[in-house]
Order: sequence, then C-alpha cells, then structure tokens
Amino acid sequence: MGVIEVTGIQVFAYHGCLPEESAIGGAYQVDVAVSGDLTHAERSDLLADTVDYGRVTTIVKEQMAIRSALIEHAARRILDALKTEWPHHGPWRVRLSKMHPPIQGDVARVTYELGG
Repeated sequence: MGVIEVTGIQVFAYHGCLPEESAIGGAYQVDVAVSGDLTHAERSDLLADTVDYGRVTTIVKEQMAIRSALIEHAARRILDALKTEWPHHGPWRVRLSKMHPPIQGDVARVTYELGG
C-alpha cells in the first residue's frame, strides 16, 4: 500500500459567489492524494504503472479554469476527473483552499476537503 501526494498546486481562478470574484479572480491552492497498491510500479519503474503526478497537476488546472460559485463544486469536479483518468486507483483526497477570501476579517484561507 502506498500514497502519492501532490501538494501545493498553485492556481489563479475566478470562483466565488460575489460578482467581483468573477472579474478579479483569486489565488487557490490544491492538494491531491491517492492511496492504493502501487507495488507493480515499485517493481517495474514505469510511469504507466502509477499515477502520473504531472497529469494530476494538469487535471487540477483544467478543472480550476472552469468557473464555479462554490469551491465545493470545483473540488468535486477535480475528484471526478481524477477518478475518470485512473479508475483503478484510490481512494482519492482533494483539498481545495481559497487564499485570502473576500470576507470580513483577516482570513488566510478557506479549505474544502473531500475524498472518494
């Protein structure tokens, strides 16, 4: 059993419920993890036998480019896309953080996490 984590994927995107968020945009950070039996990859040393973390990053950026009102919705799209790309790996975990959200108070980030 192994775990692959791709952490700190930085993305600029236009998610949010406020009209100005669709015009101004904001910074986001996404962390992805997948658990599973990766012993074949351990032995073969072939990228085809594992989860390509370069492709994980590409999928995250593609999904983050699609505007959503809620980070929950964007996170679900990311998770679904990852599971579609690698249906035989998992479970997955996606953490999506909106950095410095435009809310009252000095808030560093708001994070939504889901798995499946």
